[in-house]
Amino acid sequence: MVNSMNNSLHDSFFAARRALIFCGAIAIFVVAACNVGPKYHQPAATPQAPPMTYKETPEQNPETSGDWKIAQPQDAMLHGKWWEIYHDPELNGLEEQLNINNQNVKQFFENFMEARTLIAQARSQLYPTLSVGPSYTYARSSANLRGSSGTTTTTTGTGGTATGSTTTVDRNSTLASIPFEATWEPDLWGKVRNTIHEYQYQAQLSAADLENERLTEQASLAVFFFELRGQDAVQKVLDDTVAADEDSVKLAKARYDTGVDDQISVVEAQNALDNAFAAATNLGIARAQYEHAIALLIGVPASSFSLPVRPLNAAPPTIPIGVPSQLLERRPDVAAAERNMASANAQIGVATAAYYPNLTLSGTAGFESSALGNLLTWPSRFWSVGPGVSETIFDAGLRGATVKQYVALYNANVAAYRQTVLTAFQQVEDYLAATRILSKQIQQQQQAVASAQQYLELAQARYETGVDTYLNVLVAQTTLLTDQQALANLRTQVMTSSVQLIEALGGGWDRSQLPTPAQVSEKVSISKAN
Repeated sequence: MVNSMNNSLHDSFFAARRALIFCGAIAIFVVAACNVGPKYHQPAATPQAPPMTYKETPEQNPETSGDWKIAQPQDAMLHGKWWEIYHDPELNGLEEQLNINNQNVKQFFENFMEARTLIAQARSQLYPTLSVGPSYTYARSSANLRGSSGTTTTTTGTGGTATGSTTTVDRNSTLASIPFEATWEPDLWGKVRNTIHEYQYQAQLSAADLENERLTEQASLAVFFFELRGQDAVQKVLDDTVAADEDSVKLAKARYDTGVDDQISVVEAQNALDNAFAAATNLGIARAQYEHAIALLIGVPASSFSLPVRPLNAAPPTIPIGVPSQLLERRPDVAAAERNMASANAQIGVATAAYYPNLTLSGTAGFESSALGNLLTWPSRFWSVGPGVSETIFDAGLRGATVKQYVALYNANVAAYRQTVLTAFQQVEDYLAATRILSKQIQQQQQAVASAQQYLELAQARYETGVDTYLNVLVAQTTLLTDQQALANLRTQVMTSSVQLIEALGGGWDRSQLPTPAQVSEKVSISKAN
């Protein structure tokens, strides 16, 4: 009995050693495994090298530069909280609330967190899968089955008693087992590694999308803020006009009562006053909507949010715009488009790995016994280990078509990346031109307001001395009101254009803030929102 057990142990030892030697050879092969698919090289952003300077800078167009200038040196850029360049404490407070409470930003943040979890899911495929499945079975077989096994008991009588026998068949069975299974598919051709890279790049893309959304929301808040203040400025113009028209109505009535003027002048003055009242009332619609939009951006109910009236009285600040070559490193949407190319390149590697065979290493070990009390004893052990290789022989061109699909996707992403870059240059040039030209136009409009004011003063003087009718005063009042409204709107427009220029330049962001593949691969903790 002892010799039999020793032989069994000897055979088991050598079998296990052979299995370990084979698995070690496989592991060495895995270490030397290659990574198929193309290596990623970032393509050129544009067919031509970026220019040295922006075409629409004031220095390039001095004849229409106006008062607005760009920061010197030109390679300087904004960093961090870009809205502080406007030196408006109220705007600063609203932007801080947006960074904390904006729900769109929170949604993009959670999308980023989700993208990071996909990396961990892909990385888990590099390691073996271990499982255990304890089981216990107690069964009874049918009495009508042939060949039922059993035990026979014979009883013999004496003293003239007949001899007989009885047979008892045990149809009950018990089986208890604790099997441990391990399965591992080595990443011989880089399929898993390329999948990890794909999700890392996608997580970086999601991080860039988050920053782009944050910048978009911040810029929208600043635009709405200046639009609202612009409405306050127009409201002041109309309020001043209403006050002036009320004085004109009083004057016309006094002149009519004394017989100096006729009733038509009174009616004309009253009509001008009524129109000014109506226009002033209508401005409340736009202001309320801007206020509600700001409430949405900072994450508070519109019904409980309000801003005090304060007319816009600011000029666009000196903005550091940098040089065109820096734009590719400043825009989060450009960074997102570039990471999308890298992800598509990794997908080509995943698809290419399908051309090569798959190796699977599997093993099972555990304890098994028909007696529960003997389950964990050494003789109850069992194990098995072995590799398996599979290779697709015929797939009717599926793998080739899949590789071509991802190559086409990569090429499409290259085109999208270059289009994003070209759009970035277009937007910067657009808002540079708008800010520059509007600054010049404001100077011209200020001159128009001054001449309209002089026109009104002359018309009033001629009316009061009886030289002209009130109609000339009415025309002069309308001209001045139109010019003043245009000036207020231009001042609002130049401020919003400066915000859009900062947004086009990437705000205070730069590519160094994009998390690395190692950083996005770190373990994340996510809890369910209330």
